Amino acid sequence: MAKAQSSVDKVYESLKAKAVNFEFKPEERLNESALSVALGASRTPLREALNRLVAEGFLTFKTGRGFFCRALSPSRISELYEARQAIETEAVRRAVARASDGEIEALCAYLVASEPEYESCKDIAKLLEMDEEFHRRLVELAGNAELSNILDNINGRIRYVRLINLELLRGTTNTNAGQLSEHRRIVEAVKARNEEAAMQAIRGHIERRQEQTTEAVRIAFSKLYVPDF
Repeated sequence: MAKAQSSVDKVYESLKAKAVNFEFKPEERLNESALSVALGASRTPLREALNRLVAEGFLTFKTGRGFFCRALSPSRISELYEARQAIETEAVRRAVARASDGEIEALCAYLVASEPEYESCKDIAKLLEMDEEFHRRLVELAGNAELSNILDNINGRIRYVRLINLELLRGTTNTNAGQLSEHRRIVEAVKARNEEAAMQAIRGHIERRQEQTTEAVRIAFSKLYVPDF
């Protein structure tokens, strides 16, 4: 049983990586036979992994037609940003009330320690990884594992567009420093146990990224369908 579960997990991780990065084109029908050969997986673990990704929103299933990559549209991405904003705003509200002084200080220390690399980072993928890590740690202060799990899911579903968004921002003067400044503002409000200020800070931080959704999706399509874009 453990061996079968391990097989499903391995197939799941491979397929999820492809789905996150839109290696399957938006709304493209997946060829199960080709995937089975490419992944060296039999039908049962492949189907289990595909169904799991459908449940998590990375793929869709159409009766009689099979599995498809999820759609990529400004409205859908905007909905995910709204969900992210709701999750993080609630998490910050709870963090103000629940997190210990030591836990908040640990996040402050992490932010200070990561600042030099964050400010100088030119690798967009690494920069996004660092940004996600900060927000993951922030949400963990709420002491609610389900909020963290939901955020991880949302981050995976918007990761490709967020990479595009960071590329758009890269040409802006002191973009990284600006992000850090917003992160500091959020943490300082939590540290001061100022619920309203903390919620406003995180809400505004996410809204500013959401405003660029339409342009980021347009560029995403260009990159997916025009290789040398």
